[in-house]
Amino acid sequence: MVTETLDPNAICETALRWHRDGIGAVVATVIDTWGSAPRPVGSQLAISGHGDMIGSVSGGCVEGAVITEALDLIAAPAMKILEFGVSDEDAFSVGLACGGTIRVLLEPVGAVMPEALLAQIVAARETRTPVAYVVDLTRGARRVADPAEFAARFASDRSGIEADGETFVAIHNPPARIAVIGAVHIAQALLPMARIAGFDVHLIDPRGAFASGSRFPSEEISDDWPDEALDRYGLDARTAVVTLTHDPKLDDPALMRALTSKAFYVGSLGSTRTHAKRVTRLTQAGLSADQIARLHAPVGLKIKAQSPAEIAVSILGQIIEVMRGD
Repeated sequence: MVTETLDPNAICETALRWHRDGIGAVVATVIDTWGSAPRPVGSQLAISGHGDMIGSVSGGCVEGAVITEALDLIAAPAMKILEFGVSDEDAFSVGLACGGTIRVLLEPVGAVMPEALLAQIVAARETRTPVAYVVDLTRGARRVADPAEFAARFASDRSGIEADGETFVAIHNPPARIAVIGAVHIAQALLPMARIAGFDVHLIDPRGAFASGSRFPSEEISDDWPDEALDRYGLDARTAVVTLTHDPKLDDPALMRALTSKAFYVGSLGSTRTHAKRVTRLTQAGLSADQIARLHAPVGLKIKAQSPAEIAVSILGQIIEVMRGD
């Protein structure tokens, strides 16, 4: 078995590389679940011809069987759908209270999943372009679709089988991101929490005393002015912006950029009185009432948070609440 360091978020990219290197690859995708399934629909696992794997379809309780089937399919390519009942005992071992059932679609790259379609998905991911991978589970036809065709699924980030019972839609949204303005104590807690929750994070602060390596030893910090840094970062519909500096000279330029962008969430630290003054400044700067109304301030869920870590929890919770919608 080949030993290599794999990026757990690069399942499609890794499968494409394995295929192009001549190793062979199979992509396994959860297409349906019942009960307390370990992993949600759309979860993926890629298996190489050497038996390496990246990703997960069950949290560990059926991966062995999936890998065995995948290696057989590399030798004799075909599309295959596996169904597993996850027992209460196995479910408990991966952190669930009770079992469930999952269906997993296996697709050898090249022979079944066209290399060109997988390359199209990878290219879209590189440019943060949302796409859907659509599979006819009966006839085997495959294509890539844009968000307009499956708007509700993209909005809720929800892969699944359509009402016809035959069409599986795998949603490939860009990873959600959080741009944090201000290398303060709250940011020290918020950044690692956000990463654990699956967000990419980017810290911006031009103040050297705050944005130091000793305070944020593992972070790459942008020391540009916040509005310029956000212009370079790019604000799309999968990006949240949070300002934490308490300094209008830094927060306001960032808010001006964020509130006039497609960012799905904009939040700013400060009291109700501070926010009232902020609204006045933003109005005078030319923002409309509707644009200002997008701002979550005082930032965070109302959970009576006090410590920097508790405030970070409230901020992250509110970002997730807004991202998931109704």
